[in-house]
Amino acid sequence: MADPKGFLNHGREVAKSRPVDVRLKDWNEVYVPGSLLPIISKQASRCMDCGIPFCHNGCPLGNLIPEWNDFAYREDWSAASERLHATNNFPEFTGRLCPAPCESACVLGINQPAVTIKNVEVSIIDKAWDSGDVEPQAPERLSGKTVAVIGSGPAGLAAAQQLTRAGHTVAVYERADRVGGLLRYGIPEFKMEKRHINRRIEQMRAEGTRFRTGIEIGRDLKATDLKKRYDAVVIAAGATTARDLPVPGRELNGIHQAMEYLPLANKVQEGDYVTPPISAEGKHVVVIGGGDTGADCVGTAHRQGAASVTQLEIMPRPGEDRAPHQPWPTFPMLYKVTSAHEEGGERVYSVSTTHFEGDEDGNVQWLHLSEVEFIDGKLTSKPGTERKIPAQLVTLAMGFTGTDRENGLVEQFGLELDERGNIARDADFQTNVPGVFVAGDAGRGQSLIVWAIAEGRSAARGCDRFLTGASELPAPIRPTDRSLMV
Repeated sequence: MADPKGFLNHGREVAKSRPVDVRLKDWNEVYVPGSLLPIISKQASRCMDCGIPFCHNGCPLGNLIPEWNDFAYREDWSAASERLHATNNFPEFTGRLCPAPCESACVLGINQPAVTIKNVEVSIIDKAWDSGDVEPQAPERLSGKTVAVIGSGPAGLAAAQQLTRAGHTVAVYERADRVGGLLRYGIPEFKMEKRHINRRIEQMRAEGTRFRTGIEIGRDLKATDLKKRYDAVVIAAGATTARDLPVPGRELNGIHQAMEYLPLANKVQEGDYVTPPISAEGKHVVVIGGGDTGADCVGTAHRQGAASVTQLEIMPRPGEDRAPHQPWPTFPMLYKVTSAHEEGGERVYSVSTTHFEGDEDGNVQWLHLSEVEFIDGKLTSKPGTERKIPAQLVTLAMGFTGTDRENGLVEQFGLELDERGNIARDADFQTNVPGVFVAGDAGRGQSLIVWAIAEGRSAARGCDRFLTGASELPAPIRPTDRSLMV
């Protein structure tokens, strides 16, 4: 513990955001570049190096948070980076996108604002990139075994990097035209600039990982043929089946799934379009769904020049403090104001869409809703609360129900599903088909980026055991060792 009085002497300070009127004019990340480094040493000193660090339990990756907090306090950035990478392949992703369950589990958070773990994490990795501490870690020798990874989101990339470093020859198959999965086309540029993905991909290529874009397993290449080509397969295809809203008027033009809308805005930033085929410019926009994807739609609509933005959520507004049934160190459901919400718009809670109304050309113009309340544990419409709001563009951001069943991947492999519709797997992340493993949302269901990376690493470990016939692997010593496969 570098500074025993750090949490007493310093209050919580977080990254500064650029002014709203400035950041709405571009798609760059919302935070002021370089605003963290002057304060991060003091912020890291607030870590109490607890005897039982509950932040480890809060983080699915088991990040060694007190250790790299100590190094950050001492400004030993190289050592901090080494500890950070010991458990996390892509801390620049999690440091920007994760909702930080580690901070909810921080012991200091019992009666004070928690340590700014996310800000310390992203400061360490950004400094590591700037200092040249992030280098390719190619294996010393190859195993002669081949692995196909389906999907290049955080789970697929983590599995691929782990397996490549273990000496296996790995090819990643991605159905989109660029690598990154939802990191590339689901996360707006203002939350994470895609240069962070690009340089990781270059690192992985230098280590030996191969990438095959524009190939959808099940359609462009049969799963059975893929299995014949490789010694093992890791499925990290995500949970991409979006939840729909089957109400009258759903067929009207201008109603889109969030993952139809958001990728087009990202493609503009990639240079594929000058203007997106679906744009909020000059329109009254309604976003249905109150989660992070909904907030991404809100921020995107603001930048496209929407006339108004309204976000609807069927559940009641969460409280600003922990509810009694969500005690520390659990991850609480709290009222959250994201950068997108700071930029404007209206948020409406406890409402349900009844139907859509369009014009004579079949374009959506109005959304009809009613207020709802819980009665005997069920959400019930409140009589007399029906009303309509203008809606010329509607995005559905209500989550996902499971992996894609239309491309044939599940059937061609002969995979079993669990009761939630996810691909079933055992403790080694192996499916009912020997040599076929599953990681991330495809096996877990829609979840957090930290869970995706953690599952990618775990599936890689199970796959490595299958390929090598090892009954167990030695405990990890250094990130450069093959024993990182844990």
